[in-house]
Formats: sequence, C-alpha cells, structure tokens
Amino acid sequence: MGVITISRGSYSKGKEIAEKLAQKLGYDCISREILLQASEQFNVKEAKLIRALHDAPSFFDRFKHGKEKFSAFIHEVFLGHIQKDNVIYHGLAGHYFARGIPNILKVRINASIEDRVKEEMKRENIPEQEARHLLIKDDEERRKWGISLYGIDTRDFDLYDVVLQIDSLKVDDAVDILCDIAKRPSFQTTSESRMIIKDKFLAAKAYSAIVHKFPQANVTCKDAVVFVSVESSLSLETEIADQIKDLLKDNGEIKEIRAGVMPLGTD
Repeated sequence: MGVITISRGSYSKGKEIAEKLAQKLGYDCISREILLQASEQFNVKEAKLIRALHDAPSFFDRFKHGKEKFSAFIHEVFLGHIQKDNVIYHGLAGHYFARGIPNILKVRINASIEDRVKEEMKRENIPEQEARHLLIKDDEERRKWGISLYGIDTRDFDLYDVVLQIDSLKVDDAVDILCDIAKRPSFQTTSESRMIIKDKFLAAKAYSAIVHKFPQANVTCKDAVVFVSVESSLSLETEIADQIKDLLKDNGEIKEIRAGVMPLGTD
C-alpha cells in the first residue's frame, strides 16, 4: 500500500506510465479530479482554470488572495485523495504537497526534446518548428507556475526520489522499474505516515476555511489539534482567535483549535 506522485512535462509519456503503473499495482490513478474539485472551490470553471495554467501566473492576481486560495484548495483536495491510500497522482505539484510526508514515492519523468517534438507534431499535425516553439513555451510556463505558486523549480531533481529519462527506456520498462521500487518497504504506507497525512489534511482544510480572511495565516495540526498563528498586533489577539474559531467551528474532525497572533515584526 502506498502513494506515488509523478511529475512530467507534456508529451513525455508520464500520463501513460502513471495509468499503466496504477493498473499493475491496483492503485487509483488521479489527475484531472484534483483540478476539477479545486476549480469548484475556487468558483472558476475548470476549462477557464486549465487555460489559466497555460497563461502567466498573474491570472490569480485578478482575484483577491487568488494565489493563496488556489494553492489552499488544491492542497486540501490532494491530501483528501491520498488519505484513501493506494493512489498515483500525476498532475500539478504533487511532489510539493507531499513534502514532509514519509514513504511517498516522488517520481519525475523526463523525455528528450526531440522525442517530444515528434510526438506533438504527430498528435497536433503541426510542423516541427511550431511544435518545438510550443513545447519550449509550455515548459517555461510550467516552471513559472511552480516558482510563482509554490517557490519550487520542477526541474530540481532534489525534489524527487526517482528521475527516469524516457529515451532508450520504453513505457513498459519504466512501469516495471517503478513497480519494483513502489513495493519496497520504504515506500509502504505506515501508521505514522497515515497519521501525518491526516494531520496535514486537517491543517489544509482549516486553512482553506480561513484563507479568505487570513491569507497569511500559518496553520499546522498535531493529533487533530489545529494551531493557527496570524501576524498582527497583540491587542487584537482575542478578537482574531474568536474569528478563527468561529470559521472552523463546523469542522467536526478537529479536536481543538489553538489560535493566536505573532506580534508584528517578529521573525
């Protein structure tokens, strides 16, 4: 039992590898579902959100606290799905949201630009120059998204446990390699990792509930006790704590809410 995140560029066969690996392991394979649920919470149609992912990251600047809200919603949905265990996620920033959770296998699939150009030419019926231009543009847009929303560069191999270059390797080769790695003890879900996911999910859910009011809040969770800190004046601590507790009062999974302020200017 386990969770796998797969990061990939367009036309790199990452989607095909994820789907075949899920079938071989008997895992659920998710990607679009995360974006769909996040778009519903963000109150933006999925098609518009997909187009935005191919636009400048400034798309979210059109909304009040747009970046914080979108990141919060997609984080909550992702953690909600992986609580179910036996999941492969190939999509937006899974490796980022899996940070701090042990036993999750984080994979990056790379393919040569030449192979990707040929694949796009074939699928889109476009000339080589246009295909190359679109791929380079798409790669840069994905990189900008990662840096703008999450402060990460998807090309940083330190983010992953495994990086596979799909050139000489075939899709089935990659699936066999990843299947073998995924079955190893270090990538099996444990009671500890399950509890960490649960706490992170509750923290993400709590942040989603208060992000419109306190977008810069720091929210953590330990054993279903949620801790919220907001940078503000100490004179407002009681008022802010009451507001936070009121926003979270309907979440029955939270055992206790501890809210307070961090004095302005505190490191």
